[in-house]
Amino acid sequence: MLVLASASPRRKELLSLLVKSFEVLPADIDETPKCHEQAEDYVLRMAVEKAKAAALKYQSLPTFDESAMFIASDTSVVVDGVILGKPLNLDDSNRMLRLLSGRSHQVLTSLCVYHSKHQHFLTKCVATDVTFRSISDVEIEQYWKSGEPQDKAGSYAVQGLGSVFVASLSGSYSAVVGLPLFETAQLLNQFGIHSLEEMSHE
Repeated sequence: MLVLASASPRRKELLSLLVKSFEVLPADIDETPKCHEQAEDYVLRMAVEKAKAAALKYQSLPTFDESAMFIASDTSVVVDGVILGKPLNLDDSNRMLRLLSGRSHQVLTSLCVYHSKHQHFLTKCVATDVTFRSISDVEIEQYWKSGEPQDKAGSYAVQGLGSVFVASLSGSYSAVVGLPLFETAQLLNQFGIHSLEEMSHE
């Protein structure tokens, strides 16, 4: 059994492209970066902690299966070495989008596949370069009113209305959305879950 440790509908949709059967079990963890923690270290730690928290939560469920594996991911927008999480309010969204406006930034997406019975996990961090066109203050306010940026890292969604700000993208589009498909398939394959074989049995 594979368990997705996320409440994100985007990650659920992306994982369903690779695996036809899995459970969803969101994990609540403290997502505060540590003092002087590097962005890559932070996103990797988040993915591992989410996977382990979901595994612990899963043990108390009636559907518990000791052979279950857990997959978790975390996405952060990074500019000038600063991690941009989800905006707290309109002012915070303004701050983030002004930082991103008219320049390039990185989107770091981590991935962890964890086998709780054997206490074994594999991780991967995927970096994607994204360049924004210049964004006006009016656009930022209108975008906030759409509701889209309010729960998104960096205050934008590349798969939604936020795509109008993206001048170019170099790397993994699916990673920016929330789950790097190429790397996910690779890690699952190392645990004996083969995506092409899975989907061909439908």
